[in-house]
Amino acid sequence: MTAALPGFLFPLLPTCTQHPVWNEVFGIVSTLPSLRTTLRQRRRALTTRQQQLAATNICQHLSQLKQFQHAQRIAYYLANDGEISPQTAISKVEKRGQQTYLPILHPLKHNRLYFASHRNQPTLRPNRFGIAEPQLGKNPIAPVWTLDIILLPLVAFDRAGNRMGMGGGFYDRTLARLNNSTMKRPLLIGLAHHCQEVEQLQTQSWDIPLDIIATDKELIHIDTKTLPSKELR
Repeated sequence: MTAALPGFLFPLLPTCTQHPVWNEVFGIVSTLPSLRTTLRQRRRALTTRQQQLAATNICQHLSQLKQFQHAQRIAYYLANDGEISPQTAISKVEKRGQQTYLPILHPLKHNRLYFASHRNQPTLRPNRFGIAEPQLGKNPIAPVWTLDIILLPLVAFDRAGNRMGMGGGFYDRTLARLNNSTMKRPLLIGLAHHCQEVEQLQTQSWDIPLDIIATDKELIHIDTKTLPSKELR
């Protein structure tokens, strides 16, 4: 989870596929809850058609990545709350025989995730947040270090690879054990509507930065050489 920098915080891109709500002037945001609330409301305001176009565009951008083309194990998410959907891209990789996984809330460890195979076990059920997930115990589990790519949802991002999620810290806690470890770290790709970009997000010591950000407009490769040392992988 990230926090807004003290003072003023503005998105760099004020419009999103020309939906009227995105043409409003973005107000001053100085607190994390207000930033998260505002961006969630605005992405939820996108029409079904706009969401479909965004999903098509992000599929095209992901398809340009050699890592995405050749990955054997890809974890993704089911879009919720106005999130941009990776489903079009996932359908393509499944046709190529790549394995796909969905997150499951860990039943014992606080705010942590399992990743379960979904393609061959289509049964889903809602978790405590009302988000569909595979049934634990009925689907093969992939340890996080065996995944090649994780596609992460987000509420806000900046071009340093920082991500604001929904506030639960699920992905950060799940990936934390790979820090300073010899275990492989998956390539982390954050997915978002381009209008979820902000100028800068303040990081905490436990935040896990992204490697790539894919939006409906572009791919943003994070150059770790230009980041402060505390943000390097």
